[in-house]
Amino acid sequence: MYAPRSSVGVRINREQPPSRLRELARQAEAAGLDELWLVEDCFWAAGISTVATALETTSTIKIGIGVMPVVARNPAIAAMELAALAELHPGRLIAGFGHGVPAWMKQIGAYPASPLAALEETLVAVRRLLAGDRVSVSGRYVSLDEVELVFPPASPPPLVAGVRRPKSLAIAGATADGTILAEPSPPEYVRSALAAIAPGRERDGAPASHTVVTYNWLALGDPERARLTVAESLTPGARVQVQDLPFADELLALVDSASTVDELAAGLRPEWIEQLAVCGDLASCVARVHALHEAGSGSVVLLPLPEEPPEEGIEAAGQVAAALRA
Repeated sequence: MYAPRSSVGVRINREQPPSRLRELARQAEAAGLDELWLVEDCFWAAGISTVATALETTSTIKIGIGVMPVVARNPAIAAMELAALAELHPGRLIAGFGHGVPAWMKQIGAYPASPLAALEETLVAVRRLLAGDRVSVSGRYVSLDEVELVFPPASPPPLVAGVRRPKSLAIAGATADGTILAEPSPPEYVRSALAAIAPGRERDGAPASHTVVTYNWLALGDPERARLTVAESLTPGARVQVQDLPFADELLALVDSASTVDELAAGLRPEWIEQLAVCGDLASCVARVHALHEAGSGSVVLLPLPEEPPEEGIEAAGQVAAALRA
């Protein structure tokens, strides 16, 4: 079961080379953070290998994969990998799956005609395999014939789905232990996502609990440092994530009219940035994380700004976590 109520984690961004992983993972654990999340983006470092390294390097912190594209691996092979990690490091692995970025999935010839069906079939199959079931299924994207893991984990790792739109969120509610909401994830979006997750939770066989994990950029100190990074995260797909904000109409008009990221960044009002990131002085950052927890995010994952030294971001995340507990 994966049911944290007020966890604080940090993400090592994809820009960091694998050679830096061990020292950064040790720092995250030493900072007293609850979770460390690693990215699997094409074509940076792969999720299974980096998470395995981080688990071996640390001893207590939970490590999450955020996220593996469901169409990039056969679900039986994915389950084998996850089962081994869960047995070697019981209670510390969180396995994230998602649709995958369409452009990247097309590059590798794996973009499905129905991303929703691929997500649901994969999550169901992997969950059953990790539970020790013998699985036979003939779906659109998953085909297994009497497949059973020889070494199912004594404690299966929680499966979480990195998705953002209502239909995908409903599938996450029905088939996953949690949902990862990509940056930016303000409290308003957390509440609307939980409403979309709820119908799936009512389906027979849905997991007993469901945790929302939120990614948000961290800029402890001057909020202006987050301006460009926040603008870069406001992709067309992020419209659903900001549509419930009180300034959504103005923000989306700016997103539509800006011809470059720099133009979009220049047009962001300071008060908007404060709602689209965890930023400002320590008290402001703590208040923002608390607001996310209150909105229903069981785990708030803080993202160091990509252009800044990751050590500084991890240290800042640890300060926020410590102040929140105090």
